Amino acid sequence: MKNNYIIDYVNENEFRKKERAIKKYNMLAYKKLLFDYYPSLREGNFLGVLVSSDENDKIDKYELTLPTDRTFTMVHGNITLHYSVYRDNKTVILETLTPEDILTEGHQKELTTYKGVMVSKSHKDLDMFKINLLSSMNKDGFFKLDTMPVWLLTTIIGIFSFITAFIVAKLIIK
Repeated sequence: MKNNYIIDYVNENEFRKKERAIKKYNMLAYKKLLFDYYPSLREGNFLGVLVSSDENDKIDKYELTLPTDRTFTMVHGNITLHYSVYRDNKTVILETLTPEDILTEGHQKELTTYKGVMVSKSHKDLDMFKINLLSSMNKDGFFKLDTMPVWLLTTIIGIFSFITAFIVAKLIIK
């Protein structure tokens, strides 16, 4: 018990709101956070990447990326826990969870999901476009390079090169 660290918050209410949004929309990240990462931090095993260290005040800042779906990461970014360790006081201060915009919005409003990924109400079309683009890329989309005949691929590259050269020539002449 002597070697355990105390967990505290910069702003507990805001942090708990983001934590509840993670619980609602990304259960895997929430379970890892609650059952693996918090106990590890209490024991003094600091996970994640050391971002900065202040030797005078003995404060270390860490960023820990939580596990999440690849599509969620591509659309909204990694879910990251930002925390500081005060070595003198044996205290871990939980600062925030990012991406803050979607987590805060997820707490305030009931968000919809599209193909298993939560979609923001403020920029719904952009999120859905990203999800559709990633989905088509995962299925090799409409533009499959593996099955495309060599002559068609070289023709497309040649046309693209010609158009690029033409545009560059027009810009140089002006």
